[in-house]
Amino acid sequence: MSIRMLEKTEWQSYCDRVSKGLAGQRAGIEVSGLALGHQVAATSLPLIGIAYEPRSDLLEIALEGVDHLIRHPRQIVVDDGLDGLRSMEIVDADEQHQIVQLTEPLMLTSWS
Repeated sequence: MSIRMLEKTEWQSYCDRVSKGLAGQRAGIEVSGLALGHQVAATSLPLIGIAYEPRSDLLEIALEGVDHLIRHPRQIVVDDGLDGLRSMEIVDADEQHQIVQLTEPLMLTSWS
């Protein structure tokens, strides 16, 4: 298990890299914060893609039937050990924690 914080300069390329291997992957999203408590936004849905757009400072997590948008993310922490990506935690500008949990680890493609 390797939990690490991504540098902001890595966000777009890391999300692009993750999105390349998503065929058949499922994920859930949980959101927690002082203002809203703990909520489940999605449970075990097919994961279509994860994208970060630096100009609009917007992170998008697209699941079947759910387009989860995170405006002005401040931090991205990933758990991407030897068996692949297990989860991502995104902290937004309002200090809400948005956790994307994959049902099975995703092997990441090489940097190319």
